[in-house]
Amino acid sequence: MNYVLILLITILTIIFTLEMYHSMRRSNTNSHLIEKYRNDLQNKELLAEIYAYCQQDYKLRRIIKQNNLTLKDMENIYQKLLLWGNFHKGRRFVPITAFLYVCTLKYLCQHKDDDAKELTMKCMNFLHI
Repeated sequence: MNYVLILLITILTIIFTLEMYHSMRRSNTNSHLIEKYRNDLQNKELLAEIYAYCQQDYKLRRIIKQNNLTLKDMENIYQKLLLWGNFHKGRRFVPITAFLYVCTLKYLCQHKDDDAKELTMKCMNFLHI
């Protein structure tokens, strides 16, 4: 019985550590992209970096694949988010941050043809802005 408990605690600790690493990596990428492109929001390299990050992240990659999200789709969504969400709040900037979280990316993929204001407001709610 004690061995089972120790094994369970060990497995949970490993899972927790991996998820914290994933969260910190995402947070660092988010901050880096915001700072790097703060004054150059129309730079095409920004979207290429976001797309590359999404392809490297195992959770985001699945969403992109399931929804057949292309770089062109991402650019259209980005421009919509930039229209209504072009302001910084803490370490968040909706046009960038929304692509890095599972729930917001999933929403953006499923509603990529929706109105710009509606998309932005929903992402702001998801991100608690």
